[in-house]
Amino acid sequence: MQTEVLRVLRAEAQSWWRHREFRRTGDLDEARRQEWQTIRRDLGYLRKALSNPNAYVSCGGGGTILHLGLTSVSLYAPVECFPLACLAVRLGTPLIDCHPDRDIIAFADLPTVTMDGAVDPEPWTSSSQVSLLTYLDAAESLGTRIINDPRIDRAT
Repeated sequence: MQTEVLRVLRAEAQSWWRHREFRRTGDLDEARRQEWQTIRRDLGYLRKALSNPNAYVSCGGGGTILHLGLTSVSLYAPVECFPLACLAVRLGTPLIDCHPDRDIIAFADLPTVTMDGAVDPEPWTSSSQVSLLTYLDAAESLGTRIINDPRIDRAT
C-alpha cells in the first residue's frame, strides 16, 4: 500500500501545471524539488488524517473537504477527483457523503467536530463542538451516507 500511496501522490504532483511548466522549460531540478515538496506536504496531511481519531472527509455539492482539525484541505470537485481525499478514505478515514442530504441548511447548522477532545454540553448550536461519533449520528439523521463508519467498531 505504501508504494501505491507514493505512486498516486507523485502522479498528482507531476500533473500540476506549474510543475509541468518547469519540465517544459527544461528546469527539471526545480520541477523535482517542487514535486517532492508537494508529496511531503500531502504525506503529512495523510499522517494527520490517520493519527487523528476525529479527522474525516466530507463531500457534497460544494466539493470535497479533508477535515484535519485546525487544518482542512479542500477542492471544488467530487471526492473521486481529489486523490488526497481518496487515499485518506481508502486508508480508513470516515467519509460523509452529503449528496443524499437535501436540507443543506440543517446540515450547516450541525455542531463542529472537536479536534482537541473538548466536547460542549447539550443543547448544541452550530458553534458547539462534539465528538466525531456524535457528529456522524447527527449527520446520518439528515440522510447523509457514511463510509468507513467508526461506530460499527464500537457496536461489536
